[in-house]
Amino acid sequence: MRIGSNEDMKVILFGATGMVGQGVLRECLIDRDVESVLSIGRSATGQQHPKLRELEHKNFLDFSTIEKELSGFDACFFCLGVSSAGMPKEDYRRITYGFTMAAAQTLARLNPGMTFVYVTGQGTNSKSAFNWARVKAETENALLALPFRAAYMFRPGAIVPLHGVQSKTKLYRLIYAVMGPALPILKAWMPNFVTSTEQLGRAMLQVAKEGASTPILENAHINKLWGS
Repeated sequence: MRIGSNEDMKVILFGATGMVGQGVLRECLIDRDVESVLSIGRSATGQQHPKLRELEHKNFLDFSTIEKELSGFDACFFCLGVSSAGMPKEDYRRITYGFTMAAAQTLARLNPGMTFVYVTGQGTNSKSAFNWARVKAETENALLALPFRAAYMFRPGAIVPLHGVQSKTKLYRLIYAVMGPALPILKAWMPNFVTSTEQLGRAMLQVAKEGASTPILENAHINKLWGS
């Protein structure tokens, strides 16, 4: 079911310099239904495009100083995230839950007709033995309780970077360099566990335009939204 006009869509994007965010930004910029993209981050993407406007912001726990820039948007793609590896639990929660909710609460107040799409992760579970999975679940539940028009939680598994997209994490870049040639094959064999930056970006645009049958989208559902 369509949840809003799919023409002249105005998008806010968080995390555009990360691997997922790079892929989502690419798909937004080439999508004819997207009128404009506001990228909010601590650093610039280094890209230039007629659709793209960038806003550098340092305090992701407080958006009050830039509120005047955050109204009139149809969708938010929240791709900001960090690895929990080697990070103290309180720091991981502050970033994963705190940053996300500070942005989402502000946007829900300013744009109640917005669709909010959050990139979480496969294995998210409030009863998991892993802290990251419990924090992600807490964040998902809090987002779903906000008064957006709609909110969707994307839980991708392994992500194949396409079209020149690269991870900012050195370890991940090494892993992709070693495993890169095998990942497209794994994606074809195991669609429940592997997707791509292109697939993820297209699927996020799809739910922003047309909605989805469930607010929680696992990897297989993400792939089906825009073909496998």
